[in-house]
Amino acid sequence: MSHHFGFRMKIELQNISKRFGAVQASDNVSLVVEAGSIHGLLGENGAGKSTLVKVLSGFISRDAGVVLLDGQPVEIWTPADAIAAGIGMLHQDPLDFPPLSVLDNFMVGRPGKLLINRHQAIKEFRQLAAQFNFNLDINELVSNLTVGERQQLEILRLLSLGVSTLILDEPTTGISAAQKSALFSAAKKLATQGKSIIFVSHKLEDVNELCDRVTVLRQGQVVGDLEIPCPDETLVELMFGRELAPPIKPRTRQAELALKLENVSLTTDRLTINIRDLEVYKGEVIGLAGLEGSGQQLLLRLCAGLLQAASGRIYIGNEDMTGQPYQQYLNAGVGYSPADRLREGLIQGLSIHEHVSLRTPPRGWFIDWRATLQKTLHTIALFKIRGKPQTKVERLSGGNQQRTQLALLPTPLNLLLMEHPTRGLDIESVLWVWQQLIARCEGGTAILFNSADLDEIMQYSDRVIVFSGGAVSEPIDVESLTVERLGQMIGGKFERNHQ
Repeated sequence: MSHHFGFRMKIELQNISKRFGAVQASDNVSLVVEAGSIHGLLGENGAGKSTLVKVLSGFISRDAGVVLLDGQPVEIWTPADAIAAGIGMLHQDPLDFPPLSVLDNFMVGRPGKLLINRHQAIKEFRQLAAQFNFNLDINELVSNLTVGERQQLEILRLLSLGVSTLILDEPTTGISAAQKSALFSAAKKLATQGKSIIFVSHKLEDVNELCDRVTVLRQGQVVGDLEIPCPDETLVELMFGRELAPPIKPRTRQAELALKLENVSLTTDRLTINIRDLEVYKGEVIGLAGLEGSGQQLLLRLCAGLLQAASGRIYIGNEDMTGQPYQQYLNAGVGYSPADRLREGLIQGLSIHEHVSLRTPPRGWFIDWRATLQKTLHTIALFKIRGKPQTKVERLSGGNQQRTQLALLPTPLNLLLMEHPTRGLDIESVLWVWQQLIARCEGGTAILFNSADLDEIMQYSDRVIVFSGGAVSEPIDVESLTVERLGQMIGGKFERNHQ
């Protein structure tokens, strides 16, 4: 099966713009992907990478700009338009049908005849799978496959539909090392066949390993277009920007310890981190810097009592909390605010009033709805939440979900752990969130937070811990940090005494 574009295809995006409400997700972006090349699209979360490739693959309609294939303008407004033009996208979460078999999924989306020759399809599937060493059983149900296997199936399906450009959107999240190397060798093989691959990622090592060229996006704009290999610090500098804002948090650190870790080691199937000793004082803010998935979240979850260390001891204040259940951490005044507000922080389907009621200790057996309504109205006013008591939390904007999440944290707290406290928020909400957090510090709360925004880390931290590929630095006073040094450390260049 072939389409009218032949097999080699050069893709040009010219001046693509896309706005979502107040957010300019793509701002006049231009990009050229040569046929037979693997082109990286690099940027931190929220830089506009996914928006751009979804415009090219027809999942999002652009506001302005032109798409050219081999110099000819094409109209791509739906995924079907994209497939007809030879462009297919492998999403982070593959778009498949879990109750169906591998073969049925492989045959989905074919144009034309109602009756598809299953024998022909099986033969084609086996030939394609063998070509890339993908070991998939045609009769297996997709619901039994791992994410990596589902990706392999989706790649084969797109190839059978005749795509000559394959977009891989953050494909290495949640797959095994063996699946990652199979994916990378498949991508390289497709490039040698003249197909073009667009590889979307926020991971430097993946882009360096796989790509021929890389375009770096920041805040919806192209900030660089470079040949690979190129130095990590160049890419980090482009990803995060040069000038960092000066620190603005007043020093409120007290002499008393809020948190102490001794010889802690944490292990998951992807990563092991070791922290020899860490002492965090009341009123102090510690920023955790590093590319996503370098161990920052592991540390936060350990300190929240949601993860147990493989070895070592953890103290909240003077209390040894090693091996204690989560409830004990709550009793010890530890609060945790996760990045995924709707999946982990709030309960979908419940209103603001119901959330406040759940957080209010009941008098006797029943919730006093009238009393909690007053409390809810007070909370909405105090935290400037744009919503009513009966508003379901999933109907709130990201900023108002974060305000609600902050409103539900108990007072006082000894230790507050936050993942991406201001991700996706507008400037006004960001400033407001930090006012609340600094007020807590002044009351003696210690805060640990991770953020992909280096400005935020520099502005609000007293000390910074850098995570890079499993290595963890000592805490560094923010006054002695520059963006160059921070960027180099995030890229893996640690000073010897910081290992």
